[in-house]
Amino acid sequence: MGRLFGTDGVRGVANADLTAELALGLSVAAAHVLAEAGTFEGHRPTAVVGRDPRASGEFLEAAVVAGLASAGVDVLRVGILPTPAVAYLTGALGADLGVMLSASHNAMPDNGIKFFARGGHKLADELEDRIESVYEEHRTGAPWDRPTGAGVGRVSDYDEGFDKYVAHLLAVLPNRIDGLKVVLDEAHGAAARVSPEAFARAGAEVITIGADPDGLNINDGCGSTHLGLLKAAVVEHGAHLGIAHDGDADRCLAVDGAGNEVDGDQILAVLALAMREAGTLRGDTVVATVMSNLGFKLAMEREGVQLVQTAVGDRYVLESMKAEGYALGGEQSGHVIVLDHATTGDGTLTGLMLAARVAATGRSLADLAGVMDRLPQVLINVPDVDKARVNTSTELAGAVAEAERELGATGRVLLRPSGTEPLVRVMVEAADIEQARSVAGRLADAVKSALG
Repeated sequence: MGRLFGTDGVRGVANADLTAELALGLSVAAAHVLAEAGTFEGHRPTAVVGRDPRASGEFLEAAVVAGLASAGVDVLRVGILPTPAVAYLTGALGADLGVMLSASHNAMPDNGIKFFARGGHKLADELEDRIESVYEEHRTGAPWDRPTGAGVGRVSDYDEGFDKYVAHLLAVLPNRIDGLKVVLDEAHGAAARVSPEAFARAGAEVITIGADPDGLNINDGCGSTHLGLLKAAVVEHGAHLGIAHDGDADRCLAVDGAGNEVDGDQILAVLALAMREAGTLRGDTVVATVMSNLGFKLAMEREGVQLVQTAVGDRYVLESMKAEGYALGGEQSGHVIVLDHATTGDGTLTGLMLAARVAATGRSLADLAGVMDRLPQVLINVPDVDKARVNTSTELAGAVAEAERELGATGRVLLRPSGTEPLVRVMVEAADIEQARSVAGRLADAVKSALG
């Protein structure tokens, strides 16, 4: 698998890349590293462990629990819950760490392990690096220091986690959503019970699809990566809006009453204006990545909202928010972080807040999302090139400058080396889709010529 930790934990094909042995070893290593870092401060540590419904989560959960308990950590198993629920419960229960088993929007054969520090925050890069280093050291033969007798961890089920998390969602909702008919696509994932319960308790008439997980059907043709079923269901039932999650429900995409997609940029725009009106948008600023549509940037400028842009990845959005004290941030893909109420992207919370805005204003989602116009966006992946030279090639710089002159103020060019593959991503936005395609094609050719 190369470096184990990626931008969102450790992922791989379950029982091939991500084995029970790896899950157990990483859990023991995490316990030792956090103890060395002073996280446990001399007390008996506690961990919250949750998972999505993937079949492989059953044996991987057993391995993680065994690893933690063998290292002297008491474990609270919360069962199948969304990633943001595990993060919330880690903080709310005063646990020393949290572990979520999920591969998010990936197909069923994959799974993953994500660690949370005390308070429900993602581990810092240096702690992940240290966990990986300690794991490798002991995998190759160095024995663990193992507690015995009363020193081993105890394992118990925490069945109250579901209700505690739903109660939290309702407590932070700005207003009820009575009178709304909402279709929820749960991607046969971790929010299949939580999201419908939360929306119903908030007052909505709820229709669910993709809410029958069997361990094998997660993300299969449904959820935030496949919006076709949701679009059809919203129109069929005459719903006010539809909400789509991914497998671990840290994402939210939406569909308006006419069956049109409302992406993460549009959701951010709607929530930014709602929070500014409520006085909760600190610094009148929203944080997004460089991949956000230019239409979002132009809309925020017009509305007087400042935009801070980061590298691609919700962890970079979160880092910027925490460093500067901003309240709202997210990605076009639907990771939306409302930092006053969540430490990570929370798809159910995002959907509830979007529905609350519709209910409070009496306006349709299409009308609210119309605050921004999405400019046509073309993305071309150029493989088998020297991506390390993307920012140093004078030939490529000239081609980019020419493209930017052609597009003017109503277009944008972004060349980004992939973080995991030997390719460069060429993204072009323009007011006209044909112009975007033409410019993107020429830039892709320039990348091949300059870096091939």
